[in-house]
Amino acid sequence: MLDFGCGPGRDLAYFKSQGLKAVGLDGSPEFVEMARAETGCEVLHQNFTGLDLPENRFDGIFANASLFHVPSQEIPRVLSELYNTLKPGGVLFSSNPRGENQEGFQNERYSCFHNLETWRHFVTTAVFKEISHYYRPQGLPRPQQPWLATVWRK
Repeated sequence: MLDFGCGPGRDLAYFKSQGLKAVGLDGSPEFVEMARAETGCEVLHQNFTGLDLPENRFDGIFANASLFHVPSQEIPRVLSELYNTLKPGGVLFSSNPRGENQEGFQNERYSCFHNLETWRHFVTTAVFKEISHYYRPQGLPRPQQPWLATVWRK
């Protein structure tokens, strides 16, 4: 399992506790060190737009609140690289804040807020097959669900 954008390792630690062979990836050297120290897992220090991932390594990729930091012009290549690092039949989970395709800097961080149609276009162009999508947090009216979660298969 690749925790894409693992930050300091919260979810990485959970995956490991569930018996998964978890690997983290983050662009922040401080978060990489924190995640390694917290989990004892392999944690890759890579920029999202400069990935160097082996082919067919992972059964799953957990990209929670991370891919929305990839600029639209880079997302097709990044998704293609994620597709290639998944084993056949592997699964990509992605959760991003939704919007109407706005993007730009929010303070010091670049962010994209795609709607379902645009996000679906990006991911299907990378040859993923959609399994499901839903809005979070569940059980609230749509205007109070700022997150779009999607699940895809290679």
